[in-house]
Amino acid sequence: MNIVGIGGTTRAGSSTEKALRYALKQCESRGAATICFGAEDLVAMPHFAPENPDRADVAQRMIKELRDADGIILASPGYHGTISGLVKNALDYTEDMRSDDHAYFSGRAVGCIATGAGWQGTMTTLITLRSIVHSLRGWPTPLGVAINTSTPIFSADGEPTDERVATNLRTLSEEVLSFRLA
Repeated sequence: MNIVGIGGTTRAGSSTEKALRYALKQCESRGAATICFGAEDLVAMPHFAPENPDRADVAQRMIKELRDADGIILASPGYHGTISGLVKNALDYTEDMRSDDHAYFSGRAVGCIATGAGWQGTMTTLITLRSIVHSLRGWPTPLGVAINTSTPIFSADGEPTDERVATNLRTLSEEVLSFRLA
């Protein structure tokens, strides 16, 4: 099993990236191989330009990993009620997969995680992620995880300090893995 994670903010170690890395760690604990395209990678991706076939190394690596993925986990902060530009830009590169035998996210479970300092923007961000996954022909997991970060949710080492958040991220990871196993 290969699971690809995409998400984060311009800040390495953000709550969004901690949630993503925790979910990927849960997949690893069940035997999956994982790769994370986090802050450092997202910042290095130039703006997607469909008319320009040249791709930065990081974008080429991400598309290769997505093509080989059995499952995907996406994580975005809520910026003004929707996903961040960094996450959107990364997802725009999936256009390079449109002619693949399994176009875009076809046949793959996709876990969606949204974070934000409050519930309204966090929930609309989660809904947006799920809509994008549908547009990319993926299967959003039944559980999407919304995390209100108005109070600290993660320890310095990335472990959730709220057991409900930990349980939800574990469940999301199990759903990504079990879809492919079925």
